[in-house]
Amino acid sequence: MIKIQMISTKIKFSIEVILCAFFMAFTANAKEVIEIKHAEGDMTSRVRHAIKNAKDKDIQLVFQKGIYTFKGDYAIGKYLYITNHGNGFKKIIFNLEGFNSVEINGQGSEFIFHGALAPFVFEDCNNISVTNLTIDWDIPFAFQGDVMAVNKKESYIDIKPYTDGFSWELKKGKIVFPAIDGFEYANLGSTLPHNKETKAVDFGAWDMHLEPNYVEKIKGGQLRLHQKSIRHFPRVGSVLNSKGNRELDRYAPAFLTRRSKNVLFDNVTIHHALGMGFLFERTDGINILNSGVYIREGSNRMISATADATHFANCKGNILIENCRIEGMYDDGTNVHGTYVEVDKILAKNKVRVALKHFEQMGFEFAGKGDEIWFIKNPNPQRASEGVIKAVNVINEKYIDLTLEANLPSDLKPGDILENKTWNPVFTMRGNTIRDHRARNIIIKTPKKIVIENNDLSSMMSSIMLRGETFFWFESGNVEDVLIRNNRFTHCAYGGAEHAILKVSPRLGKSFNQTELYDRNIVFENNTIETFDNRIIWADRLDGLIVRGNTIKQTFTEKQQYPDAYMFDLINCKNVEIYKNKYEGNCEKVLKADKVSKQTLTFKKNKGFKK
Repeated sequence: MIKIQMISTKIKFSIEVILCAFFMAFTANAKEVIEIKHAEGDMTSRVRHAIKNAKDKDIQLVFQKGIYTFKGDYAIGKYLYITNHGNGFKKIIFNLEGFNSVEINGQGSEFIFHGALAPFVFEDCNNISVTNLTIDWDIPFAFQGDVMAVNKKESYIDIKPYTDGFSWELKKGKIVFPAIDGFEYANLGSTLPHNKETKAVDFGAWDMHLEPNYVEKIKGGQLRLHQKSIRHFPRVGSVLNSKGNRELDRYAPAFLTRRSKNVLFDNVTIHHALGMGFLFERTDGINILNSGVYIREGSNRMISATADATHFANCKGNILIENCRIEGMYDDGTNVHGTYVEVDKILAKNKVRVALKHFEQMGFEFAGKGDEIWFIKNPNPQRASEGVIKAVNVINEKYIDLTLEANLPSDLKPGDILENKTWNPVFTMRGNTIRDHRARNIIIKTPKKIVIENNDLSSMMSSIMLRGETFFWFESGNVEDVLIRNNRFTHCAYGGAEHAILKVSPRLGKSFNQTELYDRNIVFENNTIETFDNRIIWADRLDGLIVRGNTIKQTFTEKQQYPDAYMFDLINCKNVEIYKNKYEGNCEKVLKADKVSKQTLTFKKNKGFKK
């Protein structure tokens, strides 16, 4: 009888534990569901009120499938510091701050934005999910026209501007665009010619800054752009696209996420953005799946996002970009990096004042309490001693006072730099297509594991670039574990400047040793490369590179731009192995290695290379 009672008590206790756990799980996952029914006209106020009046910190916004319009008249206004964008007062449609969890399910809807807007801002949210949604602008923040004629002697370009779906005016000899709700660029600014059929940046194109001295109307609805000292004229028959002057042409990303964690974007498409597509700052754990940044099918536009498709600044945890289509943006497919700050003053034995250096980093959150940091003391660019942040005092958008738990290194001095050790991610990019855009497919700077596999890549500049910078951009840092495998590189480095399939080239300030090893441990294997020019790998100050099992085929779709370049070009490198690769083509300039690189270089069992 006693045993039966004991068993009964145990069963009762177990049932109570299970029910309690179930109730807790249900409660944890319970959300306030806010259904948004489709309606014509501006939806900004309805979305604003829905978010503001939410009773719970766990919310789910579910949109009835339809096409929704958002304008800025009744948008939330807030001053935002946005890394790699222009800081300022922004109009925000979806302002989501301090939620435990946020789900936005578009159910296949399209969100069409009008004017200068920041569509989505997520701040201090623990769980974010955005699914089944397409966003676009009714009128793009771009100016474009067919190139009808060029005159190098008199330095002008004749274009036939696009009017259908575009907004611009000619005022006092100046092209003003987009001229929407009082927002306009001071000049045409960043400009590139495009292939009209493929929409890719034109072969051999160089970045241009167009600021015509004057513009005149000529016959046939054409405009003549007069500008002194045009260095690189566009091809007649190409489409010239301009995105405005640098101070304004990055208004805001489509999705800004910061100080958040556990983020998912699934089946989200961005056809246009007034800056980057997806931007993350100080965010932990990010998945972008089955999504895209690309021009709408059938559109006459040449540009999607006006900057990077995806960008990650001082993030951590695992980042995965998988099965995405990334095309038409005016900067990199992805950029992953930390941020260097420069020592301005030593304030006490354990206190230092640091400065943010690039004009688009002003106001960036470099570090928080408890973060570990590296001290990097010039002239050596290598990470040296470490410290832990005890307190942070932000002086203004440029200067920050950091108090450490222990004393600073005794030899730390103004001009040295600091790097955040805590906020670096593990990064994986798999099964994506990246092509037909300005700049690099992928540029990465993180010391943790990087995997780039099974992607289809075509690039104007280097397809993959590894470049930490203690100068100008101040984007940290050096890589230490990179695997690049099973990718298909096609028609790469087709812009005018000299690039490579894989380029490793740290950019350090003058006070740093320009020969010191910087990046480490890269494996480049089983990739297929089909391209017209010579350069495959161009590496500087790299310790540990394995190049094996790759198939390289020279194509003849375009004339070589740099026929004297070498396929493998090594400068100040160490421990490089190039073996069991196959080549088909007529390049005779295979391997160039300086004295330092030759000492530990292995080059063997490769087929098809001319000696």
